[in-house]
Amino acid sequence: MDKHPAVFLDRDGTINEEVGFLDCLERLKLFPDTPSAVRLINERGMKVVVATNQSGIARGYFTEAVVEMLHDHIQKRLQAKGAHIDRFYYCPHHPTEGRGSYRIVCACRKPEAGMLRQAAEEMGLDLSRSYLIGDKATDIEAAARAGVKSILIRNSFSSGEIQGFPLQRQAEPDWIADSLLEAVRWILQDSQL
Repeated sequence: MDKHPAVFLDRDGTINEEVGFLDCLERLKLFPDTPSAVRLINERGMKVVVATNQSGIARGYFTEAVVEMLHDHIQKRLQAKGAHIDRFYYCPHHPTEGRGSYRIVCACRKPEAGMLRQAAEEMGLDLSRSYLIGDKATDIEAAARAGVKSILIRNSFSSGEIQGFPLQRQAEPDWIADSLLEAVRWILQDSQL
């Protein structure tokens, strides 16, 4: 069986607005270009995988069922625009702020690459031909640890991280984009080289 390339997407700040701890549908706002960007990846035949840290579960702000409901809603909104996510992965843990069994040092919380590796194993993905788009240094580090190229989206939450990259980085992005759509267009061009 041939392995597929994938585009891993962070969720908050990448496909939808960053609002702190997203805990209800009323606060979920997809970026306007998200459906178009995801549809372009779908049309290229690459898998689209969301990989998101959701420590609000560990902190007791919301449950895993809320995260799954939000992912369901994102999927339905994308499908209504002719796009789809192939699979959603999330890390519910936090090493210091978690409660009960959620308070652990895990292999899935970015900057660790556990979610990307799990997706590769379960979905037959070729990490060496894959990409990750995110808005935080932890996304870029997770991509480096998994051996995938990365694109950092420049937004109000990432601007400090972009400026901090020269001094604090463990890994640097392959590209910096102003939007998800711009990042996807770069990937589509780069993947043909």
